[in-house]
Amino acid sequence: MAENRRTTLTLTDQDPATVQADTLVLAATKDDGQVALVADGLPAETAEHVQEALTTLGAEAGADETTRLTGVPGVAAGLVVVVGMPSGPAPRTERLRRAAGVAARALTGRERAAFALGQSTTEEAVAVAGGAVLGAYTFAEHHGVGKAESAKPALGEAVVTGVAADEVEAATAQATAVVDAVRYARDLVNTPPNLLYPESFAANVGERLDGSPVQVEVWDTERLQEERCGGILGVGQGSGRGPRLVTLRYEPEGATRHLALVGKGITFDSGGLCLKPGASMVTMKMDMAGAAAVAAAVTAVAELGLPVRVTAYLCLAENMLGEFAQRPGDVVTMRDGRTVEIINTDAEGRLVMADGLALATEQGPDAIVDVATLTGACIIALGDRTMGVMGNDDALREQVVELANGVGDTAWPLPLPEEIRPSLDTVVADLKHTGERSAGASVAATFLQEFVGKRGESEDAEQIPWAHLDIAGPASTRSRRGATCPRAAPGRPSARSWSWRAPTRLTSADPGM
Repeated sequence: MAENRRTTLTLTDQDPATVQADTLVLAATKDDGQVALVADGLPAETAEHVQEALTTLGAEAGADETTRLTGVPGVAAGLVVVVGMPSGPAPRTERLRRAAGVAARALTGRERAAFALGQSTTEEAVAVAGGAVLGAYTFAEHHGVGKAESAKPALGEAVVTGVAADEVEAATAQATAVVDAVRYARDLVNTPPNLLYPESFAANVGERLDGSPVQVEVWDTERLQEERCGGILGVGQGSGRGPRLVTLRYEPEGATRHLALVGKGITFDSGGLCLKPGASMVTMKMDMAGAAAVAAAVTAVAELGLPVRVTAYLCLAENMLGEFAQRPGDVVTMRDGRTVEIINTDAEGRLVMADGLALATEQGPDAIVDVATLTGACIIALGDRTMGVMGNDDALREQVVELANGVGDTAWPLPLPEEIRPSLDTVVADLKHTGERSAGASVAATFLQEFVGKRGESEDAEQIPWAHLDIAGPASTRSRRGATCPRAAPGRPSARSWSWRAPTRLTSADPGM
């Protein structure tokens, strides 16, 4: 089998020129038509040599441009790579992240590279670190003899400069925890569906978290029946591989706030009896990306020791066409006791998520965030790079959008017009799970909203703030989608969104903190 090497990470306060590495990565920008090297921390002779070389070679400092130079004086590295970092509306941390990713992708087969892109704070250094490691990501787990000889391994180690000596250890731990979590999500999503199915997914998560402070509980088919999770059971009953519900509990001592996460985990979606066209099934192993992102986020939260209680629900099923497959016209009873008429078996994600949201509601958390590859309609509305964010609380929704955009997980708010709800009415059951064809992303989210309850049962109980992330577009890709997203699952919304600032900010009494 081909080597599936993982890039290791080191942050340092060392001068870029003195780092012992086979490659030194620098950045160049272009302002007013002039290409300029970002020369922070470099010897004068080095900066002058590289600047002259860029001019001679006609470098443009474009977003995907790398220029290779050898024989550069004053540096320990034998090769210098200058990556373009053009100006633009993106935050500086995101431009640094993208530039590092482009460079790392160009360094396959290299053992050690130092990244000095002009980062001057720990936050910027962590952004460079994330870009470098995630840009270098490969998934060669299933490459066989046909590629074993020709494939080059990923960059061996990324060394990121620009961190103060007293912050190196903490910054390295933070960056490593987050990128490891993102890579874990990507690995899950990229795993073939004959190997990753509800039972094996649950086992994988359990093994990953073994020995961590996270408690893992798995409900099999029998337990799901006892717990009245009709949505998950109905979707999974057409598969020979039964559904699972995985609950992850992280409860650090002293935590006063509680965040619930719910992830859609359809390990393969054939569409059920409402069968998808063959071409539409090609990426359907990625229909569990929401559960992957949630599982990865919890691992990072625990690794970082964040002082927030987190409860996560991974709603796992395979949507197939076996003899007991769910039919249009069926009626299922959900966890909260309400009945739902099935209209389209290819709208299965909202059914498993509804049970997860009902379970989350029972815990009375301070906020609920769900993540799902829910609708093609969201891709039509926002494209394949941007997630749609909906919810019942304006402050929470805007905070999610802000957090996601801040780490490069592009997000945009979508409305939940009250006129949509009547389209879910039916005379057969309490409600049906599909409505009007237009505004499909908002229709699906309106259905989910029905299963988000209040904190407590009194008449004056408050509605639990809830945000829904439709990641149908950015969760999967068959082609390159950016500097840090390979031709595989980008792991979005990445654990970057949820593993550092999000748990504390989303459950803060002051949403603006």
